[in-house]
Amino acid sequence: MSSSPRPGAALDPRLAPAFAEVPVIASVVGAQPLRQFLTAPVKVCILASFAVGQLPQVVPALGRAGKTVFVNVDSSPGLAQDRGALEFIKNMGAHGVVSTRLSLIEKGRPLGLLTMMKVFVTDRSNLRRSTDAISRGAPDLVEIMPAPIIGRMSAQAQRAMSPSVAAGFVETPADVALALALGSVAAATSDPRLWHLRRDQLPPVPPSALKRPAAPQE
Repeated sequence: MSSSPRPGAALDPRLAPAFAEVPVIASVVGAQPLRQFLTAPVKVCILASFAVGQLPQVVPALGRAGKTVFVNVDSSPGLAQDRGALEFIKNMGAHGVVSTRLSLIEKGRPLGLLTMMKVFVTDRSNLRRSTDAISRGAPDLVEIMPAPIIGRMSAQAQRAMSPSVAAGFVETPADVALALALGSVAAATSDPRLWHLRRDQLPPVPPSALKRPAAPQE
């Protein structure tokens, strides 16, 4: 399977309809928020902190409800960090995986899984390492944390990390609107109130919030 083109890869057509109405990904941490997620209009979720024994029950149930399910491999107790774990996730009906590990992203694509690479941008050198890893792994989505850092990234840097999902400190409809205005395809949040946020309900973004720093000179 060939890698997606970089920079600025297109959003996978399996995901575009899911974000058309509700441009949010539900971060479902543990079993407690599952009922709220099932009854919310949001279509895509990331399952985190689910023990390996819980996944075979939860994942198929969400699939039957028409939800698109990503499993955070890094935060699933008892789940190995190898191809076998990805095959296990695929066979139970999950659509995709989330990981900070380049090796897992590279292994997921040939299995037909959607891949979301999580990156923590803490400084300029970290940003450069992240873009290099994204170029190699060619994930379908890049989860950029924390979300406010996107406004500090140059447009060139964000294109290299596209299609991106803003995550971390996404707490209000204004946070979601700003992430989209800055170029992300969605925002991820564990706040169930935002799982009902439809695109036509997004507040306007002030032009001053869209000013980006210039790309650094090499």
